[in-house]
Amino acid sequence: MPTPAETAAAFWDALYARDWEAIAGFFGPDSIYYDVPTGPGAAAKGPDDIVKRLKLGLEQLAGYDHGPATVVSEGSIVVTEHAEHWRWPTGEEVTLPFVSIQHVHDGVITLWKDYWDLGTLMAGGPPNWQELLEAGDLSWMFDATGLV
Repeated sequence: MPTPAETAAAFWDALYARDWEAIAGFFGPDSIYYDVPTGPGAAAKGPDDIVKRLKLGLEQLAGYDHGPATVVSEGSIVVTEHAEHWRWPTGEEVTLPFVSIQHVHDGVITLWKDYWDLGTLMAGGPPNWQELLEAGDLSWMFDATGLV
């Protein structure tokens, strides 16, 4: 069984490759992904919905990679400080500093919380990007209030 830090590292590799099938394999039916800036009402639960949530923002990007990471792991909790570089087909680019906290049990990420600045993302994206997000598939939305 991989350690929680090894599981998190393999997950990040799959995410930056946008390997949706591999990404789903890191989550169980009760796993929750919570983007803290968007609030607990916009969380996703379970592998399929977590992947739908990720695709909404990442699938349309022309480029998506990451900068150096600092990883701290204690017990089942892995904290990763990193930067993501987003590039849209229309030429806009943004670098988002992140802190991600993942709870990993038996090789499964049971809770993933991302801390980042929504204003940085919205200011750097294309002018119509928010409308594209709102018009996308939102069937993944799960209210995790009281669970995260």
